Amino acid sequence: MSYVLGMDVSTTATKALLVDETGKVVGVGSVEYPYDTPRPLWSEQDPRYWWDAAVGAIRKALDQTGVSADEVAAIGLTGQMHGSVLLDDAGEVVRPAILWNDQRTEEECDEIRRRIGKERLIQITGNDALTGFTAPKLLWVQRHEPENWERVRHILLPKDYVRYRLTGEFAIDVADGSGTILFDLARRTWSDEILDALGLDRSLFPDTHEGPDVTGALSAAAAEATGLRAGTPVVAGGGDQSANAVGVGAIRPGIVALSLGTSGVVFAATEEPFTQAEGRLHAFCHAVPDRWHLMGVMLSAAGSLRWLRDAVAPDKSFDELVAGAAEVEPGAEGLMFLPYLSGERTPHPDPHARGAFVGLTVRHDLRHMTRAVLEGVAYGLRDSLQLMMETGLARPHEIRASGGGTRSQLWCQILADVLGTQIATIPDAEGAAYGAALLAAVGAGWFPTADEACAATVTVQPVAEPGDAASHYDSHHPIYQELYPALRFYGRRLD
Repeated sequence: MSYVLGMDVSTTATKALLVDETGKVVGVGSVEYPYDTPRPLWSEQDPRYWWDAAVGAIRKALDQTGVSADEVAAIGLTGQMHGSVLLDDAGEVVRPAILWNDQRTEEECDEIRRRIGKERLIQITGNDALTGFTAPKLLWVQRHEPENWERVRHILLPKDYVRYRLTGEFAIDVADGSGTILFDLARRTWSDEILDALGLDRSLFPDTHEGPDVTGALSAAAAEATGLRAGTPVVAGGGDQSANAVGVGAIRPGIVALSLGTSGVVFAATEEPFTQAEGRLHAFCHAVPDRWHLMGVMLSAAGSLRWLRDAVAPDKSFDELVAGAAEVEPGAEGLMFLPYLSGERTPHPDPHARGAFVGLTVRHDLRHMTRAVLEGVAYGLRDSLQLMMETGLARPHEIRASGGGTRSQLWCQILADVLGTQIATIPDAEGAAYGAALLAAVGAGWFPTADEACAATVTVQPVAEPGDAASHYDSHHPIYQELYPALRFYGRRLD
């Protein structure tokens, strides 16, 4: 038996997943790490955490299964998108990576629009300049840390730093690369026009590759560290959302993926590049060759539930919180929650957006607050789906959901009711890491294409259908949509 290894370099942990030739997950290793918030709304991480965690996760997966190094045919990589990893001439880290959920770069976003023009920027990259993306982070370092910028010789994204430590090669896949907003979306590579306008030298950026392409081989040093075989191929992989879409089979139009992790994502594949005129939806390359995708992103999805638990009920488990919410009728007796705890991206690209409970009374308790959080996140995801449906490219009869939040049957039912669509999950799915493993399987020659890999391995299980509560949510979603415009100016005034 041969195996492939899928690795996910996420914000809170690195996971290594061993998958056999039938598509079965046979082993999982994971190592957690922290991230820093040196100032309000800042978010940074030392890239060396990722490498140490990758080594630990790989060894855990191998030890757990007894799989030998010679049996691992290829490695696929995925991870958190948009982070800025800056290396010097010796390949050493210059400063901590600025992460996807960092909100410090509002002025740099304005500068990008001034230099390029918002309309032209969206035409080329598929996206407006938002604080989460990589490009404004680079301008911020140029402006605020010129001594660090002078040392920069290589710019990578998080998973690609792990690739560098595995292989010694500087490389990036097109899905993750397009999330920098330095890409020509249609051409699937770096945009000379954008780089020139921002004063960024092309030599700083790695070569680009399609998701299943082999980008290098495991070095002797990395083999010794991880317990894998030197020379093992490492494929390009994809950013976490495109890799997750591969893992759930959302690689053709008509299948919508929903990810309910720390952030929340609604994802629809397209067969050609498509841009939404105002840039409220993200448009990126897919990890599958000759495919693209639209994506709506909310920054605090399951992260909102974690915040509630940590801030209000640290002695309770998530299961206990959700069990309490199940005792409350839909609508939480008039309580609503805005999940903008870290600013927002879709449908409101606003780093000053703030979370809020609206409608609190003395009757409400933790059960109502929890129910309002679950419903507020679902309403926010409906905003993204609604934008996609307005393009005519997403008319889902089924949404394939993944992420930690989907372990809750109640939350899946709320999603089905709010979105008005069947919710399905992938049994035993491991999210983006599984998609990275499937891309590695294509790179290893097990399957000729990602389509055939998904057809052979992805099994869908419906878990929730729209029910009696759907009409309530239909009537109350417009009220939810009125709350952000009513409160938006307070975010800036309270900063």
